[in-house]
Amino acid sequence: MKFTIPNLLSVLRMGLVPLFIIAVLDGQAVRALILFLVAGVTDALDGFIARFANQQSLLGAYLDPIADKILLTSAYISLSIPSLNHGAQIPVWITVLVIARDLLIVVMAVILALAAGVRKFPPSILSKINTTAQVVTVLVVLISARLPDLEPAATTLLYLVAVTTVSSGLDYMFRMSRLERPSAVS
Repeated sequence: MKFTIPNLLSVLRMGLVPLFIIAVLDGQAVRALILFLVAGVTDALDGFIARFANQQSLLGAYLDPIADKILLTSAYISLSIPSLNHGAQIPVWITVLVIARDLLIVVMAVILALAAGVRKFPPSILSKINTTAQVVTVLVVLISARLPDLEPAATTLLYLVAVTTVSSGLDYMFRMSRLERPSAVS
């Protein structure tokens, strides 16, 4: 297995997660914001380099989404701990929705892989909208810790995340229920 630049960027993104969590829990919203932005840049770069430098790999196909989920899950959890978090806040119920949706998708994917041999399940446009809403919400929540005038925008985005999380979760359930077992190649 060969490590490519995109794979190294995904690993770097995972390595930024503990620093991000520490910044959030220490009430360092600006540092947390910078780390989250750097992680976002590594995400954009790894995809760009993988496609345009022909460095796509099976390892990267696993590393990239894992790094994304680790970062977003960590962001939602750390930003929803009221007693430790200074300033920026995500309601616990939204964090639970986000994590429950991801767990549901993983469990369903494992069941489909084991029971029906389904190995590929690309994200839907609704899922991509949800991920974008989650990322933008984290950014606005972090910024609103320093600029309280943005709190109404953060609140609106949090409700948007709730709606897109539930919608995309239901969409995944519907799409997965309609999948068929791949036919055997003779």
